Amino acid sequence: MVAICDLEVDVNGEEAFLVSKGILSSFSGRLRKLFSKPSSLSSTAETLKVVFHDFPGSVRGFELMARFCYNNGRIQITPSDACLLHCVADYMEMTEDASPFPSLIKLTEVYLLGIPCWSWSEIMSALRRCQDFLPSAISSGILDRIVDSIAGRITTAGVGDATPSGSSPESSAFRFSCDTRSSISTRSGIHRAWWFDDLALLNTDMIQQVIASMVLQKVDNGMISRFLFYYLKCGAHGSPSEKRKATETAIDLLHSLDRSCVSCKGLFNILRVASSLRLSKSCHGRLENMIGSQIDQATLDSLLIPAPIGIGSSLYDVSLVLRFLKSFLASVGEASMPRMNRVGCLIDSYLAEVAPDPSLEPSKFAALITILPDAARDSHDAIYRAVDLYLEVHGELSEEERMKICCAINHDKLSSESCMHLAGNPKFPSRTAVKALISQQSKLKSLLQNTDYAPPKDSKHKKNRFDNNKLDCSMDTEKLSTQLHEMQWRVTELEKICKKMQTQMGEVMKNTISNPSGSRSLPMLCSRLIP
Repeated sequence: MVAICDLEVDVNGEEAFLVSKGILSSFSGRLRKLFSKPSSLSSTAETLKVVFHDFPGSVRGFELMARFCYNNGRIQITPSDACLLHCVADYMEMTEDASPFPSLIKLTEVYLLGIPCWSWSEIMSALRRCQDFLPSAISSGILDRIVDSIAGRITTAGVGDATPSGSSPESSAFRFSCDTRSSISTRSGIHRAWWFDDLALLNTDMIQQVIASMVLQKVDNGMISRFLFYYLKCGAHGSPSEKRKATETAIDLLHSLDRSCVSCKGLFNILRVASSLRLSKSCHGRLENMIGSQIDQATLDSLLIPAPIGIGSSLYDVSLVLRFLKSFLASVGEASMPRMNRVGCLIDSYLAEVAPDPSLEPSKFAALITILPDAARDSHDAIYRAVDLYLEVHGELSEEERMKICCAINHDKLSSESCMHLAGNPKFPSRTAVKALISQQSKLKSLLQNTDYAPPKDSKHKKNRFDNNKLDCSMDTEKLSTQLHEMQWRVTELEKICKKMQTQMGEVMKNTISNPSGSRSLPMLCSRLIP
């Protein structure tokens, strides 16, 4: 008997089907409820019309459902079709209670119990199909079951094992392809695991669901972060808005991971492209916060980020580095001194690079010097050299501006040669020079008081010379500047004697530096300006 086509079904505005109202309604509780309300239907002389706006899987989903109904509850399907049909059955209320005929939802449920036995290619095919009806896949619980299986296989297989758990025998060719790429380093420099390429083909919404499941299943956070960097580098394509969505999603997911497992270099790579994507302010803030919390792992080249066009005229984005440092201090405080010392060395190098910039504002330069606690540096020689260079380039600064910058120098942490050079440096305010002399006097006094050196009995000449070189520690401050050259000679003689006193003077000799006015490596900015 030929079924009468007395029902027109519009599926999501994509295609219309003429089907038998009696056949479909005998399996679907939703259609029977709909037909019991004639006012909700549009009709012609011979047919009724039903319009669906959110049918799972659209045309493909309806075709599979209709095939099931017209075959009296029998259908052969693939794993990906089983996922789709399960969502369709849930949407159309094709339960045992709704029909005396075989229940589609029960049939698909039995089929889905075999998910652990599906091959990797089958389960990935099902996952990609779910992208076409993601809301239904989420609400029906199908997506959770699939991504949980994927996360479990990744956890079981590990990074270097290329054979996914639960793969069926017929997928041996797939397993072989995994073996050949289980430990490949890509052109982007990211070591990829065997599953990276498969998941990188998914859209952003699906990536978010899969990664969230991986986090819940305790998949290694380092592996997850490497995949997200790989996804942004190799998998996230499309329009600018799609790239922006992918980047913001990746940043949010990276922010949820253990910070120690997230590559600082990878975060800087995201930062370089973030400006062109116009990320949301909150997302950009999370990215800066992640970088700042591990700025001790950064390199000088990473920090030399050009300033945004139209915001000031400085060469490098000093404000961004200051925000990094604020995030770092907020995350570690002063508890981790090794990390603090690494950041201190990094910022000293950064200061040397930005100091020659004639457009760098004094307030920002002073903020760079003072933002870290004093304990972050064992020596202030590098700060002195940077300040010296900055004052040389910015000769128009007022006395007050110079003092604000110079006050950041801890004279007690300057070597003898740096301290003496500062005292005679005309670029520094006179009050700073006096402080340097006082600090030098205090160090010499402490050194002489703690020196137990006794010359050999047969070295009367050396003993007399040593005694004659002792300083008069009660010298008035006003007279110190006039005897600069004499003090410098005395310091030189004293250092020669102290070389024999390794226990007391080892640290002093370790911190001795070459004359700051002598030759030294030039910052990148200066190197670019020299032909």
